[in-house]
Amino acid sequence: MKTLWIVEDHAAFRRTLVRVLNSEPDLQCPRDFDSCEKALSALTRDDAPDLILLDVGLPGMSGLEGIRLFKERAPKSLIVILTVFEDDDKVFQAICAGAAGYLLKTSSVAEITQAVRDALAGGSPMNPRIARRVLDMFSKLAPKQSNYGLSEREKEILQLMTTGLIKKEIADRLTLSIHTVDTYLRRIYEKLEVNTRTGAVAKALKEGLV
Repeated sequence: MKTLWIVEDHAAFRRTLVRVLNSEPDLQCPRDFDSCEKALSALTRDDAPDLILLDVGLPGMSGLEGIRLFKERAPKSLIVILTVFEDDDKVFQAICAGAAGYLLKTSSVAEITQAVRDALAGGSPMNPRIARRVLDMFSKLAPKQSNYGLSEREKEILQLMTTGLIKKEIADRLTLSIHTVDTYLRRIYEKLEVNTRTGAVAKALKEGLV
């Protein structure tokens, strides 16, 4: 059973989320708060939730300020932002501060529930529009310094990896066998000097390789 906390000052919206999440068989939301200050006062390393759904526009301390403090006190707790704000600056601040995802309140409760599951499974859930902005922001952070000797096919596979496609989907898209895609992936990791898919995607985005 995964434990969630909600930090949201809109009482009706907060109660709806609590009710929906508590109705899931493998999720529970025992605590909810209307401010970062109250949530932080209740948070300890020994009694920390698996995930915190956090609003940005809160009375007192903003959610953006709160992320860093939540991560300091409970490093293993995931933070997923749930907000009405979608401007680049707030998105960038939240991701840099350690948020695992960034959702808009216009999302349906089903989408929010699925995003919670995605984050708990190691993903980084984002509204598609937000995800596009994040990709654009990271691509502008650093000029392309080297292509690391990647072939056109390797670049093509790396590009598909950044869109979230898994190995089988890449094989199907390019009409290749999974074994062949495996071989390409090993070469990509070796050339980029990384050991994981996440590392390859992060380097590709940071250095503008795709």
